[in-house]
Amino acid sequence: MNTKNLVLMALLVSVGAALYLIIPGINGGMKPDFMLTMMFVGILLFPNVKSVFLLAVTTGVISGLFSTFPGGFFPNVIDKFFTAFIFFAVVMLLKKVATRLPVAVALCGLGTILSGAIFLSAAIFVIGAEIPFGLLFATVVLPAVLLNGVAFLFIFPIVISLVKRSKLQTAVS
Repeated sequence: MNTKNLVLMALLVSVGAALYLIIPGINGGMKPDFMLTMMFVGILLFPNVKSVFLLAVTTGVISGLFSTFPGGFFPNVIDKFFTAFIFFAVVMLLKKVATRLPVAVALCGLGTILSGAIFLSAAIFVIGAEIPFGLLFATVVLPAVLLNGVAFLFIFPIVISLVKRSKLQTAVS
């Protein structure tokens, strides 16, 4: 694994963490997960198992540490791990078109839906919380899909142009 790639992945995760911290909560403090958006950008840039594993673990742990959801550490780790590898599998299936902006935005939205469903399921199972899944899905996950999609729409082209200028070896260069 290239040191430059590790640095770029660390920057993506840190930007995701900063965005996660400064974005105000919605519906009782729940926040859209911009760490997830940056993880998707990282997977699109570095579609290999080692990078996906590294991104999944780091975003899961950092999201878990900053989570405002009661007992949200383990559901975040579980969610990011499964979401990252499922997203990676879809990216590999759509290898030729996955980095095109409309397809990438759609993948980000679908990945956010998957992530929200896994997170809420893990929270209900691991914590044993009596959470109304449908209500939380509709009031937290669906707005997060919209916010993550819009954020991805702006962030991804910026990252791509920076990567191309810096001559880093990624899947898009």
